[in-house]
Amino acid sequence: MIIEFFIPLKKVPTVTHQTKQVNTQYGKPIFYESDKLKHAKQIFLAGLADHVPSEPLEGPIRLVTKWCFGKANCKVPHWKTTRPDTDNLIKLFKDCMTKLNYWNDDAQVCSEITEKYWNPVTGIWVHIETLKG
Repeated sequence: MIIEFFIPLKKVPTVTHQTKQVNTQYGKPIFYESDKLKHAKQIFLAGLADHVPSEPLEGPIRLVTKWCFGKANCKVPHWKTTRPDTDNLIKLFKDCMTKLNYWNDDAQVCSEITEKYWNPVTGIWVHIETLKG
């Protein structure tokens, strides 16, 4: 099975899952999500919601994402070599996909390609494919 779609965005969220906040209460650390992280999660959940498969995908999965960062004077896509790192970008996105039941566990994603570009159109292109084996 192949699922492929594009999530158009005004701006690609660059906040990462690593930006959780910490407080101490009674001498113990309490971790919570920042407002920026909550907002990014809402954007991802809204963009992903229309494309959820009727049943969670089974078995090994390949996930390809192309993060298109808008740039006004960009005529053709070219590589984005500045922050955020691709591994930080994808973590929150995959967690949102897991929450929406794209699959049972994100450990099923055994092939992952994450690319980032400066692009005239802003958004995230997603390709999900079940693999044999």
